[in-house]
Formats: sequence, C-alpha cells, structure tokens
Amino acid sequence: MKNVLVIGASGQIGSELVLALRNKLGSNHVVAADIRFPLDKELAEGGPSCKIDATQAQEIADAVKKYHIDTIYNLVAILSATAEANPMLGWNIGMGSVLNCLEVAREFKTALSTPSSIGAFGPDTPPDNTPQDTIQRPKTIYGVSKVAGELLSDYYFKRFGVDTRSVRYPGLISNKTLPGGGTTDYAVEIYYAAVKGEKFICPLQKGTFMDMMYMPDAIDAAIDLMEVDPARLIHRNSFNVTAMSFDPEIIYNEIKKHYPNFVMEYDINPLKQSIANTWPNSMDDTCARQEWGWNPKYNLTSMTEDMIKELKKKL
Repeated sequence: MKNVLVIGASGQIGSELVLALRNKLGSNHVVAADIRFPLDKELAEGGPSCKIDATQAQEIADAVKKYHIDTIYNLVAILSATAEANPMLGWNIGMGSVLNCLEVAREFKTALSTPSSIGAFGPDTPPDNTPQDTIQRPKTIYGVSKVAGELLSDYYFKRFGVDTRSVRYPGLISNKTLPGGGTTDYAVEIYYAAVKGEKFICPLQKGTFMDMMYMPDAIDAAIDLMEVDPARLIHRNSFNVTAMSFDPEIIYNEIKKHYPNFVMEYDINPLKQSIANTWPNSMDDTCARQEWGWNPKYNLTSMTEDMIKELKKKL
C-alpha cells in the first residue's frame, strides 16, 4: 500500500483506520472520503479528504485518478438492525458500493478490501467454533448483502485478477466512535453507562453469546491482511477473525469489577434478539492465524480496563 482511499471514513471503523494508516504511510498518502462532508476536524485536517457517494462509481473513479490510489477500503454499509428496518436501503447502499468499488478496482488495478461480518452466517451455520468454510444462509438483508459481497469479491479476483481481500468482523467495540444500528452495539453502550454512573438496559437476553473484538485489533486486522504477501493466502473473502466471545452477563460482571454498584436490567429488543439468535456463538479463526499471522492483542479483561480508562478521559 502506497496511496490509500478509505470510503466511509466517518464511520466506526473508518475514523480510526484513517488515523492508523496515516500514521503508518504518511498523512498525504491516505485519503478520507465520506458522503457526509466536510469531515470531522481531525480527519479533515490530518490529510487529504473528499466527498464520495459510493453508489456513484464515477466519484470513486475520480478520486482514484486524482490521488493515484493503489488500495481502496470500502467501509460503506447500513448496519444489521437499521438495514432490517429498511431492507431496500440496506441492499442498495451495501451492494451498490461493493459493485462500484469492484469495477473501479478492476479498471484501475487497485487492491480492494470490503469487510464482511458475522452477519454473513445464519441459523443453519454451526454456531460453536464456526468454521472458515461453512454454510452461509443469513436471514437478514445485511447478511445477504455481506455474502453477496464475499462472492463477488472472490469472482473479481478469479475472473479479473483484482486483488480483493477481507475479514469477517465480529461485533466491534470502540472507545472513540459510537456504533449505529448494529446488533452488537450493546457491548459498547454498556461501558458508556457504567462510566456515566447510569443503569444499563440490555436489549439482548442472558446467554446470548457473540464474538467481539476491540477496535485496535480490528484496525490491525484490516491493515495486516492487505500488507501480507498474497502468495501466502489460500482464502481471500472473507477470513473469520475474532478475539473473544461473551454474553451480556459476562461483560456485565467484568465491568462490575471496576464499578461494583453498576446495575444492568433486561428489556429485550425483539428485532435485535432475533438477529443475534442466527449468528455464531464463536468463530474459528485458524485460517487467518495460519495464512497471515492474525493474533489479537486484547481479551475481555484488558479491553475493559482500556475502555474504562479512555472513556473516563472522554466523558
């Protein structure tokens, strides 16, 4: 990677990925792009930026030409619960951005990363230690679009030689940018409630296990995969990656070690619960570890310590 375009730079992943890439490659070599423009001050002043509607292929192509881009990160998506409330919006944004980025990558011979998700699995998938290669029959429009994105990315690699690589992210937990409309959002919101001294109302049932990852590990995964020698890769789209699996009671009890009086109650959100019930309890990320050295740095204990420390500063 020499010159990188991050589309969806204002989102939960993009806002931190841009900063990490600029720190690694140099500020002028990473272009932050989003439909929401102008960008936040830190992104706008830290390097080049532009407005891109990812459903418009010409806007992507213009940026690739202008900034001599060799690698694109397409982070554009409508998250699971929000997409389920508006399926056509979820499909049009998710698939429109993928297809446009693939075509631009083919034309200009750039590499492309479009992350997938645990949402790409469904109720027929083995729920425990979910294999890298397994049945994928999701029951949400978000999941359907992620599976389609995986297949299209593999197709463009095999048919046109486009260097496509991606990961299947679990729930992502960040101390900087709040998520927006995801089924795993509770695992971020619970920390904010604890640090603010508020009661937390959990939307998922006790015993609902899902894979999770702290954002610094998610950023490392995004960068490390795109930098690895492609000769090492057997798989491409998309690699299971994970760091931990827990249910609401486990994360709650971990936080209570720091805030003994913290209170959590349950008020189940039927939509989010129905989505979570179709996702894996835990994923097997052996292929990512073997093929490109994936190895997360944070577990639940170390993540909780860092989340609380950083949120205290922020709040």
